[in-house]
Amino acid sequence: MIESLPRREREVFETLCRLEAGTAAGVRAALSDPLSDSAVRTLLSRLEAKDLVERTPGPDGFLYSPVQRTEAVAAGALRRMIDTFFAGSAASAATALLGLGQRLTPEEAAALERMIDQAVERKP
Repeated sequence: MIESLPRREREVFETLCRLEAGTAAGVRAALSDPLSDSAVRTLLSRLEAKDLVERTPGPDGFLYSPVQRTEAVAAGALRRMIDTFFAGSAASAATALLGLGQRLTPEEAAALERMIDQAVERKP
């Protein structure tokens, strides 16, 4: 469903997922290419109509949050990124991420090793 959203709706939805919850003003401020306040409210209403976003009253106006689990949305976004920029190769994407120079903690390195072992053992 998310893949079929128009670009701006997807951008607002992904921004809301990153925030986990936020007001229209908070979403607007977090966008890399800000829209008008009314445009953000319209897009959030469209997402709500598509059952992707829920709205609850809050002290500073309505609070919006994604209906889907953020992990599921992240997995879909990551799959699109891998398909688009790394020709579908998860190994190439992982290599690029590790090449960014950020040090891994021993726990992170161990978790990566476990995931690699599981991926190698998986049958196609």
